[in-house]
Parts: sequence; C-alpha cells; structure tokens
Amino acid sequence: MPLTSDAPAADAPERAGPPSTEAPALKVVPVRHPARWAAIALTAVVLAQFAHGLVTNPGWEWGVFAQFFTTETILRAVGTTLQLTLYGTALGFLLGLVLAFMRLSDSPFLKTVAAGYIWVFRAVPLIVQLLFWFNLAYLYKRIDIGIPFGPGFFSFETVNLVGAMSAAVLGLALHQAAYAAEIVRGGVLAVDDGQLAAAAALGIPRLRQLRRIVLPQAMRAILPNAANEVISLFKGTSIVSVMAIGELFYQVQVVYGRNGRVVPLLMVATVWYVLLTGALSVLQHSIERHFAKGATR
Repeated sequence: MPLTSDAPAADAPERAGPPSTEAPALKVVPVRHPARWAAIALTAVVLAQFAHGLVTNPGWEWGVFAQFFTTETILRAVGTTLQLTLYGTALGFLLGLVLAFMRLSDSPFLKTVAAGYIWVFRAVPLIVQLLFWFNLAYLYKRIDIGIPFGPGFFSFETVNLVGAMSAAVLGLALHQAAYAAEIVRGGVLAVDDGQLAAAAALGIPRLRQLRRIVLPQAMRAILPNAANEVISLFKGTSIVSVMAIGELFYQVQVVYGRNGRVVPLLMVATVWYVLLTGALSVLQHSIERHFAKGATR
C-alpha cells in the first residue's frame, strides 16, 4: 500500500496561471512629411525674397508713399469710398430683403418680378449700370408724379435729381440688391420648417416668427456671404472713377497723373484697401460671434 503525503513533491511542476492580457508597449513613430517640409521651405524662401525686394528695390519709392499716404486729398477720398460703401450696402440689402421675401412668397407674380430683377441686374456689368444711371437725364428730362398714365401733379428736372454721387449710390445699391436677395433667401431657406410649424401651432404671429425665429437663425448663414459682398462692394467702388467721383482710386490716379509717381501712389491705394478690408473682416467676426450664441459651432 503506497504512502501518501499532503506536502507537494519538490520536483512537481508549478501550475500555470491565467495568460496575461496586457499588450506589450508599442513604440510610436511620428509620420514624416518630407514633401510638406520642402513646400514650407520653398514658400519661406519666396516670401523672404519678396520682402527683401520690397525693402531694397528703389522702384517702390517708399518715401513718396509715406508723403502721400495721409495727405488731406487721400483721406478725403477714403471718406468718399466709405460713404459709397455704406450707402450702397444699406440700400442694397434693404431692397434685397424685400426681393428675397418676394421670391419666397406664394404669389407667382411677385416671384416672377423678383426673379426677373435678380436676373437682369446680375447679368448687366456694374460699370454699364453706373453709366446708365449717370446719363438718366438724357432719357428722361423730367419726372412727373400723379395719376398713372394720366396727368401729373408734381414734376422735377432729372438733371438736378441725379448727380454723379447719386447715380453712383443708386447704381451700387441696385446692383448689390440682386446679390443680397439671393443671400437672404438662401439663409431663410436654411431654417428648419419644423420650427415655423411649431411656432404656428403655438399661435405666434407671422411677423414675430420672422423676427424672433427665422432671422436670428438665418443670420448665421447670411453673414459670411453678406460680408463677402460688402467687401466686394467696397473694392468695387473704384469703378465709379469713370464718373469722375473723388473716391480713393480716382484721387490716386489724379495725383500720379500730375507727378508721374505711379507705383508709390498705387501702393497708397493698395494699403488703404488692405487696411479697411481688414477692419471690415474684424467687424464681420464680431457680428458672427454675436449671432452664433447657442450654436454648436
């Protein structure tokens, strides 16, 4: 009969425990982008060469630039440019708002009229529109106000009504309205229809729905495109130089036509356009942040 013992044998193999679930540590190797670094180096070299040329090339004539950058003539021209931009933007977007809701209406007649306006004013170049309004007195000597197709009660001469500045503002505003209408319409269509249905079910009036629900949300889609249009209009005011209006580009042309310093005077206009466009971009960012309250992005 074999003898038994509770003590384990000395040479008995140990029981294997459960297998380890920890993965071995992996060495993370960053992805190398040689093409990206080569593009960065090439771009940096080109920028450095361009900056070096700006500083060392005597053709830029920075002394002449500094002499005319803040002269009274140039500052007055900058004010005229801002005035044209302000009036054209305000009137253009006001009319564009009306046209947008005409296109969104249930009336086929109003839709057709608004679509026809947008089609025509987007098709005709801005310079042609400006020259047309500038020569309005040639087509209509006087304007009568009274019964349609009947006698007039009041009349006035168009020569005194539409001057160069008025024609420029009118042309810029009517041109801008065609683009503003599509921008506003796109922003309104971006608002979910379910919110309007819920507001109608709660008995909220249509005007309050528009003011409290539709427009605050539509502004998030409207603002980026509207800001682009305002900046484009600001630069497009240089076209009114064909009407001999003393805006920035026209005054620069007058000055370098007298002294022959074309390049430094063009740089005066360029720097003013860049600075004012930057200010408009900062204003755009501030307005976008205001209307982005409560948005996910």
